[in-house]
Amino acid sequence: MTDTPSVPNSAVVEGARAAAVDDVAVMALLAETAIGEQIEERGGGIWHRREARALPATADLTEAVSAPDQFAVVGTIDDVIIGYGTVATETLRDGALLARVQDLFVDPGARKVGVGAAMMDLLVDQAREWGCIGIDTVVLPGNRDTKNFFESYGLVARNLTVHRALTS
Repeated sequence: MTDTPSVPNSAVVEGARAAAVDDVAVMALLAETAIGEQIEERGGGIWHRREARALPATADLTEAVSAPDQFAVVGTIDDVIIGYGTVATETLRDGALLARVQDLFVDPGARKVGVGAAMMDLLVDQAREWGCIGIDTVVLPGNRDTKNFFESYGLVARNLTVHRALTS
């Protein structure tokens, strides 16, 4: 999404709302950008093969918009979609529910103006509504801005996955 304005002025209104099926095509394009941005980062090679949404993401995101155990949002500037996020529940062995943020992405030209925060607020509210005991997500090593963003929401590391490649 390269046509997004980079620095909004004071008349610009950023926000977030629940995603609709009509939003899926734009969300799928954003998913491609999000995965492309992370794939070359440390840990991104395995992440995109294991944790990232499969591309093309249209079918997955359509399910995220409509399934009762998933919730999808879009972030907007002046009603133009420039970000998306999803959260889903996971049932733990003891029957408790854990929320897992699977996607949270804002177009690089529209970051640091509150769109990500607006989307995250909706995702956290949904996790509370579901009665989840907590909320998790994955952050690649070295992605300090993303780590700091999630820490501002109280998400802290609870485990670290280490990896060694066996092939070149």
